[in-house]
Amino acid sequence: MDLHPFRCLTNPGVGGVKVRFDTRDLTSTAVFAALYVVINVVEAIAVGGPVLTYGPIQLRVADALIALAALLGWPVIGGVTIGCFVTNAYFFLGAPDLVLGPVANLIAAYLVLLLRKHHFIACVAGALPIGFIVGGYLWLFFPAPEIFGALPAWLGMIISITLSSLVAIAVLGYLLLSTLSRPNILNPLKSHGLRVVDAN
Repeated sequence: MDLHPFRCLTNPGVGGVKVRFDTRDLTSTAVFAALYVVINVVEAIAVGGPVLTYGPIQLRVADALIALAALLGWPVIGGVTIGCFVTNAYFFLGAPDLVLGPVANLIAAYLVLLLRKHHFIACVAGALPIGFIVGGYLWLFFPAPEIFGALPAWLGMIISITLSSLVAIAVLGYLLLSTLSRPNILNPLKSHGLRVVDAN
């Protein structure tokens, strides 16, 4: 189990696991960060504006990549965190979005990694920090969707972002993770050097 991505530990206190983060992992992190940004920017342009990607619904298709932390570990965690920072900088709302959005992705992807034995539970759990953290500040920038108009603005926004994150991570992400976890897809990728985290 990889506990820390940037140190080599001969005895970290949990099973004596040696952790490594080499240039292949760094490259994978960069690829996932770029994918996250490109998918969000294309979604914002293709759907007719940034409302769906950055607004009060915030159904980010790129958040499906967070589920891959269960399979690929720290490169995905780093990639979706950096990618979220760049994406939020692209459509700058304010400092809370620039800081707390990436923190939400970091926590979400790390939860998926921790719960990786149970893919669906991991994906559902990964959606919750985004809903609570992002929804917890996004109401300062946008009104909650009208369907939640009877609720306080902050609560309506938390529910809206949580539902969107569940669609992105627990539905789309889970399907992506399940597909890539199939032996007939995963084994050829592993034979070409793809590093997969231990399921235990």
